[in-house]
Amino acid sequence: MNAGNQIENFKQIKYELTRFMMIYKFALEEIETKIEILKQEFQMLHDYSPIEHTKSRIKSPESIMNKMLRKNKPFSLDAVRSSIKDIAGLRITCSFISDIYQVSEMLQKQDDLKVLQVKDYIKNPKPNGYQSLHLLVEVPVFLSDCTELVCVEVQIRTIAMDFWASLEHKIFYKYSQSVPEHLTRELKNAAIKANELDLQMERLHREIQEIKDAQAEDDSIEFQRIMINNQQFNLPAGFMKLLGE
Repeated sequence: MNAGNQIENFKQIKYELTRFMMIYKFALEEIETKIEILKQEFQMLHDYSPIEHTKSRIKSPESIMNKMLRKNKPFSLDAVRSSIKDIAGLRITCSFISDIYQVSEMLQKQDDLKVLQVKDYIKNPKPNGYQSLHLLVEVPVFLSDCTELVCVEVQIRTIAMDFWASLEHKIFYKYSQSVPEHLTRELKNAAIKANELDLQMERLHREIQEIKDAQAEDDSIEFQRIMINNQQFNLPAGFMKLLGE
């Protein structure tokens, strides 16, 4: 093969790899836009958003290649597309566990998203204590010459779940040896405590909301001001009507 052909082959490989990574970038941006719209809608209309913040990432070509080697798969773009479903990933952090399922439901109702898989590690935590709700969704990306259907992994978790998972990842980052049993036990206990905190905060949130709703109902009652012996009283208008009858 002469130098000219080698250059052309290199250009073709570069073009295909750039296009491949580009569609995952665009798919991630599509999902991020959807989440941002939902977040702003709740903030503007409901004065509360179940979405605290988001974080996205795309696996690097090196990370993709290492994963293909671990899976013992041939390295081609078609093989990568069919074998690795989490090249593009989005993490959504919520305040409460109920928010997680609310956000999940809103995403699953969107007509242009196809949910391929749901893994509920909240109801069924991993053995190490990890909790999160994982959705594998298919996102249409409209290019100039075609429409690509791209897989994006969406992880939805509470602040406490994210705190535990992030620190667990840092503790064992690039640690390939077996973990001592007492450390895995302590980590699982920490996950249990994080879950207990989630449940406690959820209960407090629910009770406060019930109090606020009751106060709002009381505030909606129409009062009528009357004077008795030079003293001012505010009585419900309905009560005054009963007295008048």
